[in-house]
Amino acid sequence: MADGVGMRTIEETTVAVMGQGYVGLPVAMRAVDVGFTVIGFDVDTTKVSGLNAGISHVEDISDATLCTAIDSGRYVASTDPMELEGFDIAVISVPTPLHDGKPQLCFIESAVDALCPHLRVGATIILESTTYPGTTDELVGPRIAAATGLRPERDFFLGYSPERIDPGNPIWNLVNTPKVVSGIGPESLRLVQWFYDQCIDKTIPVRSTRDAEMTKLLENTFRHVNIALINELAMFAHDLNVDIWDVVDAAATKPFGFMKFTPGPGVGGHCLPVDPSYLSWAVEERLGKTFRFVELANDINQHMPDYVVRRLQAGLLDRTDLEGADVVLVGMAYKANTSDARESPSIHVANKLIEKGANVSVVDSHIDARSLPAGTVDIDLTRETMQSADAVIMLVDHDDVDIDLIAEHAPYVLDCRDMIHGSDKL
Repeated sequence: MADGVGMRTIEETTVAVMGQGYVGLPVAMRAVDVGFTVIGFDVDTTKVSGLNAGISHVEDISDATLCTAIDSGRYVASTDPMELEGFDIAVISVPTPLHDGKPQLCFIESAVDALCPHLRVGATIILESTTYPGTTDELVGPRIAAATGLRPERDFFLGYSPERIDPGNPIWNLVNTPKVVSGIGPESLRLVQWFYDQCIDKTIPVRSTRDAEMTKLLENTFRHVNIALINELAMFAHDLNVDIWDVVDAAATKPFGFMKFTPGPGVGGHCLPVDPSYLSWAVEERLGKTFRFVELANDINQHMPDYVVRRLQAGLLDRTDLEGADVVLVGMAYKANTSDARESPSIHVANKLIEKGANVSVVDSHIDARSLPAGTVDIDLTRETMQSADAVIMLVDHDDVDIDLIAEHAPYVLDCRDMIHGSDKL
């Protein structure tokens, strides 16, 4: 089958995936699965060595899937930029963190700089990293042109397609989640869409790369703002003697005009604490205005760990002082059934409790004990550990948590996830 890259077939097309993390590795594996030859580039030597040994660090990609890709002869991980020689398509899926509220695009710039010496006429570069509107056409395109002398949309092709990977989701994955695609011009769009059409069940083309960049920010800002709404409402509901969980469930029976969001100890992960701030920064930087919804949502969600600690203090008031209390935290990941603790509100809760003198233990079978906050102790969930605790805080609703054991033996439970009937709910 002839493709959009000249007259090459899929089997003759080499794809460089820049970054082999929770986004890049699934993209690389899917590209291999449909027949592309893939170079998985990453600057982390430990990660690359593990990948080439068939050891996956991404929960959604099994070791077996990785080994199948390696055995096909069409996948190799590398830290050597020379391995990028001859690529036809490059997908940039590197981190874009915030520092002091400002976007840090150094990883995107480094990926572009690694690709430029190997860029050939007719090649396509696709950015997937979350960023502000204008990054693709204002930063990536001109940077490539300055380094190579090649012109975008004439000599090489450039587009943006925001990642929509939801780690641990058993229903929606890379393949069956519709993929938004864009290009800086019609030929770029055609080539970007062709690549993803081979890998994804359905692609959604949009007018420009800026529209695609904004789409990603809107998706996560929508969640961030609505979670903040329900979190603030949960605090008011408690003071009004209202069960917010019953209220949410009742409202969710309405078949139109309502979407269910539930309260929790805050937001975490690679998206919600970061993406809305990209949009807020862009609005202020470009327009000189304040995105008030995002600023308010940030304030509410960032302070939910403080509220959890205050509620615990109130719950323990007739039992013991928080200073010296033995507190067990159930769940340290930012999301259920994953091992990802990036920006997890559970970590903030743990640190705040330690600051107040509590003895903090953690139950989470998904998290490597070496990555737990300093001052915490990794324990097993047993009758003895529950009975010896002064309090248990349910922070993450992992499926493998023995709810009945906690309910039967813990003396006091503050439930932030509506997991245990009869507990003190958030």
